[in-house]
Amino acid sequence: MDEKEKDYYKILGVDRNASQEEIKKAYRRLAHKYHPDKAGGDEQKFKEINEAYQVLSDENKRRQYDQFGRVFEGAAGAGPQWGFDFSQGFGSNVNFDFSDFDFGDDLGDFFSNIFGGFREKKRKKVQYGSDIRLVIEISLEEAATGVKKEIEYETMVKCEKCHGLGYEPGSAFKTCPMCNGKGEIREVKQSFFGTFSRIKVCPECLGEGKIPEKVCPVCKGHGRVKGKKKVLLNIEPGINDGQIIRIAQAGEDGEKNGPPGDLYVEVRIKPHPLFKREGVDLIYETNISVVDAILGTEIEVPTIYGKKLIVKIPNGIEHGKLLRVKNKGMPYFGRRGYGDLLIRVKIKIPKHISPRVKKLLEELRDELKE
Repeated sequence: MDEKEKDYYKILGVDRNASQEEIKKAYRRLAHKYHPDKAGGDEQKFKEINEAYQVLSDENKRRQYDQFGRVFEGAAGAGPQWGFDFSQGFGSNVNFDFSDFDFGDDLGDFFSNIFGGFREKKRKKVQYGSDIRLVIEISLEEAATGVKKEIEYETMVKCEKCHGLGYEPGSAFKTCPMCNGKGEIREVKQSFFGTFSRIKVCPECLGEGKIPEKVCPVCKGHGRVKGKKKVLLNIEPGINDGQIIRIAQAGEDGEKNGPPGDLYVEVRIKPHPLFKREGVDLIYETNISVVDAILGTEIEVPTIYGKKLIVKIPNGIEHGKLLRVKNKGMPYFGRRGYGDLLIRVKIKIPKHISPRVKKLLEELRDELKE
């Protein structure tokens, strides 16, 4: 099929009135499906798909194609004028290496870059600071009532000498020797398609095209040094063990006045000697005697908030029974309400008893049998 007979719309499976977004989606799907480096790929089909996309994705080429059935200026064919030649084929001994390229989720954008050339948008490169992760421990009482904690930690902080600029105040500037003042450099890469060049932001001047003559002697031009930061951490009532609190822009300061990262604080809750936490409920265990279990009694029970409660134990209670005291557990995190305090009753059996107690128990056993 020669160029004039090719139906690019049919090749991509789109309507002649399809939008650019529809064309792009169709190309992306088909390029993934038929790429020669994939199982089940089709070299010839892949060539046709790329040829169709290069015409229909360009408004001028598409207009010529719609009017004349072809594109002039040699733009319709996927030949060497685009930087590579598919006509050499893909043999079984060819190993494809995509390690130099980041396809992401959009293979269409990748090939668009190949046909149009790799180029970063010229702009100042921002050096963001890294995020920091810390772990702190609090007591169960602090988790129940909430607490404010001041945290101090080591990180990279803005240089006080140059105020984060990286050069001495009032310093003159000179042309960047790496990019000759252009603010960008050309990077050449090799791939199975051929040799490609990419224009990227200059790493020396970060796109400015100039560098200071007098670098800050304290930070050596980085705009930051090792130091300490302090933050006041507000821990709300009901926080859970392992929960993470984010503090925006409290992380490492960026180079050359770059924005700081964030601070992430993981809150760990220490084990409590009296209470075991299950969600918003607290479990407290108590021991009572056999007689109290039979006759019933009243006991004093502590709470996580300090105030003690008098709880009635009903007669005939079984070992391991849970008694519930409403709204005396942990608060719900971020909303109103409390969990419950659960009292697990354990009946303590004495290992040694006096002869008198033994006789009384035997009489009790005989009476219960009746």
